[in-house]
Amino acid sequence: MITYNEANKISIKAYLANRGIHPIKDHGYYGMYRSPFRDDTNASLKVDYNKNLWIDFGSNDGGTMIDLVMRMENCSCQKAIATLEQSYDQGNVGTQERTNIPTSSFSFHDNNSKKNTPAITIQKVLPITHQALIDYLSERKISLDIAKQYCSEIHYSVNGKAFFAIGFPNDSKGWILRSEPFKGCTSMEVTTYGGASNTNSTKESCLVFEGFTDFLSYLSLKNILAPQEDVIVLNSLSNLPKAIDRLKGYKEIRTYLDNDDPGKKATLTIKRSHPTVIDQSAKYADYKDLNENLISVRQIQQKEMLKIEVKRKPSKGFRP
Repeated sequence: MITYNEANKISIKAYLANRGIHPIKDHGYYGMYRSPFRDDTNASLKVDYNKNLWIDFGSNDGGTMIDLVMRMENCSCQKAIATLEQSYDQGNVGTQERTNIPTSSFSFHDNNSKKNTPAITIQKVLPITHQALIDYLSERKISLDIAKQYCSEIHYSVNGKAFFAIGFPNDSKGWILRSEPFKGCTSMEVTTYGGASNTNSTKESCLVFEGFTDFLSYLSLKNILAPQEDVIVLNSLSNLPKAIDRLKGYKEIRTYLDNDDPGKKATLTIKRSHPTVIDQSAKYADYKDLNENLISVRQIQQKEMLKIEVKRKPSKGFRP
């Protein structure tokens, strides 16, 4: 039975080659590929052959071998490992020689058991108090009071090692985890909230965000703890098909997706299935996403406050 670590040692380069996907530019220790997730003329997906990691600069997604299969197949971690196990057993793809491939945040097969064991084990769920997490939010100019309303401080372990991160709950009772060095989840699902103005019988409007930092940025910009409208946080653009059917029940959709090709295409996808979609990204057209807009707004406000303080500073008068 292939283990989690063995699955992640399978060569990403070999796996992609087996799928007929080859680098447009090969620099020896890394290659640049056209992203398999969309029409990509810029070859924006990088594969580091030595570290056996990938990153899609177009969507800012990335990770390990398992993460790639989950994204490409739109499947669970268990299914991804099973897919890799089949290729591994058939000898279709090779493995990396390196043994220090970073662990990811999903599931793996234990060597001594046929049962699936979670790679991430949640140890404690607490209010956000750790200074490192507060600093993480502060750097992104997200209100701590608002973050505490929706997020928790999650202490978890991976293969026996202890970690902590900001946790945002999703609809499958899992957690989207974020910290300065880490981006992962215990399960990949959307997050939904019911707004104060919408009832079960009347669904007026819904706000759609790509990630929870965008949602928290929206609330921080508005200086509110909760929106009047319903909210769907995708947590990943790969979750968009799950959200489409839910959105059909609303009279109006307002999207706050990223100002990049994947974000624009996701907005167009929603527009094709709904008659009234208002794309809000024009309001932060000069920024990649809503959080970058928030950071800029707060920096401008801070500079203005400093100017006011300098003007108000009393003169000490003339020296004798």
